[in-house]
Amino acid sequence: MDSTDQSNLKRNKSEKKLLRKQIKARNTLMRHEGIECVSHTTQSLVVANGGLGNGVNRHQLLRLVEECGLVEALLMPPNKPYSFVKYGSTEEAKKAYDTLNGKEITLEDSNENVTLYVNFVEKVHWEDIIPISLPPGLMMVEELVSPEEEQKMLESIDWTENEVIQNAQKSLKHRRVKHFGYEFRYDNNNVDKDKPLPGGLPEICNTLLETCLKQGYIKHKPDQLTINQYEPGQGIPPHIDTHSAFEDEIISLSLGAEIVMDFKHPDGRTVAVMLPQRSLLVMTGESRYLWTHGITPRKFDIVHASGRQKVGSVTPDVGDLTLNRRGTRTSFTFRKVRRCPCNCTYPSVCDSQQGHQREEAPSFHHSETEASKLEQEYVHKVYEEIATHFSNTRHSPWPQIVEFLRTLPKGSIVADIGCGNGKYLGINKDLYMIGCDRSQNLVDICGEKKFQAFVCDALSVPVRNSSCDACISIAVIHHFSTAERRLAAVRELARLLRPGGKALIYVWAMEQEYNKQKSKYLKEKRASKGKEEEINTDVAWGLFCDQMHDNGSQHSTCSDHVLNDSKDKGSNAKQVINSKLPVHTNRTSFHSQDVLVPWHLKGDTNKKGECVKALQLPAGSKELQEFSPVFHRYYHVFCEGELEAACKTLACIRIQKSYYDQGNWCVVLEKQ
Repeated sequence: MDSTDQSNLKRNKSEKKLLRKQIKARNTLMRHEGIECVSHTTQSLVVANGGLGNGVNRHQLLRLVEECGLVEALLMPPNKPYSFVKYGSTEEAKKAYDTLNGKEITLEDSNENVTLYVNFVEKVHWEDIIPISLPPGLMMVEELVSPEEEQKMLESIDWTENEVIQNAQKSLKHRRVKHFGYEFRYDNNNVDKDKPLPGGLPEICNTLLETCLKQGYIKHKPDQLTINQYEPGQGIPPHIDTHSAFEDEIISLSLGAEIVMDFKHPDGRTVAVMLPQRSLLVMTGESRYLWTHGITPRKFDIVHASGRQKVGSVTPDVGDLTLNRRGTRTSFTFRKVRRCPCNCTYPSVCDSQQGHQREEAPSFHHSETEASKLEQEYVHKVYEEIATHFSNTRHSPWPQIVEFLRTLPKGSIVADIGCGNGKYLGINKDLYMIGCDRSQNLVDICGEKKFQAFVCDALSVPVRNSSCDACISIAVIHHFSTAERRLAAVRELARLLRPGGKALIYVWAMEQEYNKQKSKYLKEKRASKGKEEEINTDVAWGLFCDQMHDNGSQHSTCSDHVLNDSKDKGSNAKQVINSKLPVHTNRTSFHSQDVLVPWHLKGDTNKKGECVKALQLPAGSKELQEFSPVFHRYYHVFCEGELEAACKTLACIRIQKSYYDQGNWCVVLEKQ
C-alpha cells in the first residue's frame, strides 16, 4: 500500500470517527434535552461541547462562529454544554457546519481542550425573558466605598494572627475568617452574648457604618462583624442567619472581587444576585428571615456578557450570558446581636417560635379557626360523602411506598396516618400496622377489610410518644391549609417515632412536569381524549365514570373561574371564609398552590341507556348534576424544596432521602 492509500485510509477512519461522535452528540441532545437535529441544511446550528456548562465563554465562541459568516443570534443557555447559533443564510451555516464540526479548541479560561460537534436544527426555541425581581427586603447599593477606601480596609486585616475558633474546623476549611464584637459559634450557629470579644469593632469600620445609618440603609448600629475571605472556587452553604441570634438588618460589603450569590425561597423559587466589587448587600424582612442565601463553590459565575446589568438579579437571557472568572473576595458582614426572642412573621422557620403557634398565622388564612373551618368544609365533609367511590378508585399501591414498607424489620410497629381505605395496611404481613383517618366512613371500610384503624385528626394522634418504628403519611399533609398546620402534621409524625425510626411523606407537587417528563396525572388526560374520540355504547358507562371522578377530565363549567361567596344550594362549594380559592381543572398543570380540586361522584345507576343519556346532557345542567354531583376538596400543592424546607426546621429529625414520584414530592425522615 503506497503512501496515498495509507493517507486516504487514515482520513476515512478519522471521518468515520467524527461521524460517530456527531451522531452520538445528536442522540444525546434528543434524549436528554429534547432537541431534534435534522439532516438537511438550515440557518441554525446546535454546537455540542460549546456551552457555558463545559467552560466555553461567549467571547471565544462568538469569534469562532463569526469567522464563518454573519451571526444573527448566539444563544448560550445557563449551565448547558451546548449553544445555538443562527446565521443570516444557509450557505453561511453550511460553512460553519463543515468548518467547526470536530474542531478542537483550547478554553481561554482553563487551558483545557474540548472538541465541538455541530448539527443542523430546524428552529431554535427559547423562552421569553421575564425580569426576575429581587427577594422582598433585599437591597443593593453600588460603589459604597471608593477604591482607596477598599484598599485600606483590605490592608487593615491581619491574616497572620492565628485566631482559634472552636467548633469551626468543618465550617471554615474552605475560607479564612475573623470575628469582632462577639464570637460566632459554628456548633449552634449563634453567638455567645455574654462574652464580647475585646476591642469591639475595628476603627476603620466607623465611617462606613455612619454612612449606612445616615443614608437609612440600617436603623441600628451593628455590634458584630465577620470578615470572610474566599479564594476562587470557594463558597458558602445555603443558610438563613439564625433568627434568635441577630436582629432584622444584616449588611455585607463585597471587596476585592465581584461574585454571584444565590437566594432560594422555600417554594423553590431561586434568584441569582450579582454582588459587584465595593457594593453593599442589605437583607431585611422576608429576604433575611425566609430565603436562604449562599455562594455555590465554582471558579466561574454566569453573568451578563454585555455588562448592561452590573447589579441585581442575573436574568437568564440566553442571548446575553457568558462566564466570568472569580477573583479573591473579602466580605465584611455586620449584624446587630438580638437581646430578646425573635417574633417575626415567619414562625415555621424561626428557632425562637418553634413549638409555639402564633395567634395570627402569616399564610393564607387569618386564624386557626378559619383554617379549621375551611378544612372541615372542603376536606372532612367531602371525604365522608365520597368515601365509597373514593375507595373504589384507590386500590393500586404505589411501588416506592410498598418498597419502603417491605424494607422495614420484621415485627416493626407502623402507623399509617391518614390511611384512607387502608390499601397500605396489609402490604407487609410481617409488620404490625395500625391506621387512622379523619373520615369515619373510610375507617369503616378499613374495618370491613379486617384492618386495625381508628378515627382521629392527624394533628393530634392518640398514640404515646416514641412508640412507632415507622410512620407513613401519604397524600395527607397537602390538605392542611396553613404552613403552620402542615408543619404541625410533620411534627406529630416525629413525636410518634422512636429514636432511629423513619417516616415516609408524600404530598402533591405543583410541578406536574419534571425533568421534561409529564406525570401520569397529566398523561392520562391525553389518553382519555383518545378514548372519547372512539366512544360507543359498549364502553360508555366505564368512560363516563372515568370522566366523573378526579382521575378524569372536568367539564368546562368547573374550570377557569373562582368560587367566591357561592349561593348555589345544590353544591357543597359554598364559602366559609373570604378566601377566593380557584377551582383547578383536572388533568392540567397547577397555576396556584392553594386550590379546590373537583371530585365528580359516580352515579349509582348501572343502566347503559341512562349513561349515554348523561353523556349527552349539557355541561352544568341540573340533570347532569343529578347523575354526578360535584364536590370540591382543598389542596395546597407543594413547590420543589418546600417540603424539605419545612422538615429541616425540626431539630429532632433529619432528611434521609427526598425524591419526586409521579407528580408528588416525597421525603424519608429519620428521628434523631
